[in-house]
Amino acid sequence: MRIPALALVSLTALAPLPAMAGVTEAIREHILPAVEDFSVAAEDLAETAADDCTAEALRPAYRQAFDAWMGLSHLSFGPLETDGRALAIEFWPDPRGMVARTVAGMGADADPVVDDPEAFPEVSVAGRGLMALERLLYDDTLSGYGAGDYNCRYATAISADLSRMAGEILADWREHAELMRTAGAEGNARYMSESEASQVLYTALLTTVEFDADQRLGRPMGSFHRPRPTRAEAWRSGRPLRNVTLSLKALRDLALTMSDDPIPVTEAAFDRALATAGALDDPLLARVETPQGRLKVEILQQQIRAVGDATRAEIGGGLGLSAGFNSRDGD
Repeated sequence: MRIPALALVSLTALAPLPAMAGVTEAIREHILPAVEDFSVAAEDLAETAADDCTAEALRPAYRQAFDAWMGLSHLSFGPLETDGRALAIEFWPDPRGMVARTVAGMGADADPVVDDPEAFPEVSVAGRGLMALERLLYDDTLSGYGAGDYNCRYATAISADLSRMAGEILADWREHAELMRTAGAEGNARYMSESEASQVLYTALLTTVEFDADQRLGRPMGSFHRPRPTRAEAWRSGRPLRNVTLSLKALRDLALTMSDDPIPVTEAAFDRALATAGALDDPLLARVETPQGRLKVEILQQQIRAVGDATRAEIGGGLGLSAGFNSRDGD
């Protein structure tokens, strides 16, 4: 069960916080545009699947939807927590291989739930979302299906389900945004003080910086003697490094809205990490299997951790905040 991030955040302010520091800007300039982009991309994916659900036809729309998700996935509180949506959209990390087993089981049983849009949301989160769809579109043993085959209908069901969730997230965020804007107001039971809205954004920012270093890079790195490149996020669709880059860009964008004062150290840390990622000619992070390739990824990992250090000092310190728990914790 996912624990509401707000219920677990901790606040260590020693002085009054700037009222709603960065919250209105984050909502207007970062959050709502990201939510809208994902809704549009997911709708396009669903419409594409309805017209032609074959793997070759769906892959471009899939890539666009995953790109848009990377602009949103760090906001893992509020509407993304509702009904476990974040996990239903992307079930990763998946250390037990549940996506592979669930997708294979759906196909082996020819489960008719794929033809029932109202029942499909009851399917396990491991059998829905971007990671299950990646299996259908990019796994050589599954992606050769024809237009009338079960896997084509399954891909259509996943795409429609993603579009449904994206639309619900958009509607919910329009309401949740008002709760954040009115934090501390009488009757606001979700954000009972002005500082809590800033706190939840800061926690999302810092937790995802750590997730990029520890999971998106750390999982494929494995150990020096046992690297695990096929544990990278979305490696079948060629996305491991792209997802790191898009995540860093989204986090940088959020960070810039969170402080009324300049944050030159944090900006410089983000820019260094993005430059290193841009120069890393290893889209699958597969070269972690070689000493030279591993060293390059380690450097990027260290630079991302430096982003976290700068964020704590410059944004957290400036606002009197410390990171609490987040729904990603424990992955």
